[in-house]
Amino acid sequence: MSKVSIIIPFLNEEEAIPGLVQHLNDFFSVLKSSEIEVIFVDDGSVDNSSELLKSLQHNSYSAKLINLSKNFGSHAALRAGISEASGDFIVNSNADLQDPLSLIPELLQKCELGYEVVWAHRKSTGTGLFETFFTSAYAWLVQKFINPKFPKIGLDVVMFSKKIKKELDHNPELNSSLFLQIMNMGFKQDQIYFNRNERSKGKSKWTISKKIKLMIDTFISFSYSPIRMVTIIGLLFSTLGFAWTVYIILRTLLVGDLSPGWPAMISILLIGFGITNLSLGVIAEYLWRTFDASRNRKVYIVSDISVLNNQ
Repeated sequence: MSKVSIIIPFLNEEEAIPGLVQHLNDFFSVLKSSEIEVIFVDDGSVDNSSELLKSLQHNSYSAKLINLSKNFGSHAALRAGISEASGDFIVNSNADLQDPLSLIPELLQKCELGYEVVWAHRKSTGTGLFETFFTSAYAWLVQKFINPKFPKIGLDVVMFSKKIKKELDHNPELNSSLFLQIMNMGFKQDQIYFNRNERSKGKSKWTISKKIKLMIDTFISFSYSPIRMVTIIGLLFSTLGFAWTVYIILRTLLVGDLSPGWPAMISILLIGFGITNLSLGVIAEYLWRTFDASRNRKVYIVSDISVLNNQ
């Protein structure tokens, strides 16, 4: 019988915790085909989420709680849970229950057939216009510049073997995407599809700023495309500048009808300085992340680990 470790990171989910625990107890009391370990990771909550988790009974599975010293982000929290997981297979889930627990036996069935990694992808994006646009644009860019196998709806849930866990534990990456790191490892992979549930309690912590950071982390960590873009833009504008200079000289020598134009000069200066600053910003991102990695700081810091009430 395979043992499955479920990693559930959360941030200020006091409203959702009772329903989550009840759902876990109900679901795994029926599912007897696997030994279940649930690892909750508190990613710096400032409400009573952790205290509430400790007060509840976890009857149909073993459970532990990892408290991080501050908010490090969902991917760092997942890495913390993975490092403590003891299952034959490891899967992530959410405290808001938008990703149904029924995915776990489906994913496990695939893994037991010999797949090292199995993904569960949403069949559709969210209902919001911005969310739909961001997801589609992000997926298109990743497919084009990083990994053509990246799904159009993005990455949501993944189950993987101990072999993948070993690689992740040995290669923790700051400011990176855990899911893309797993996808880019190779190995034998498969996927299933599901309909995501509506969030019933609390408010999503997946803010616009976090989405933008994920996009930056993705392309800086896994692609040289931003640097290549800077090179191409620099080459393009250098060529245009050279052509414009030749045109001005020839026009002055042959026709002599050009008069000084401050608006044109200002426009050229603004465009030039804008491109320069954009280029410096991209290069600075790479330099900062190289410096950050050279300091060898921890991806996360664990405050304490508790074994929860199990029966």
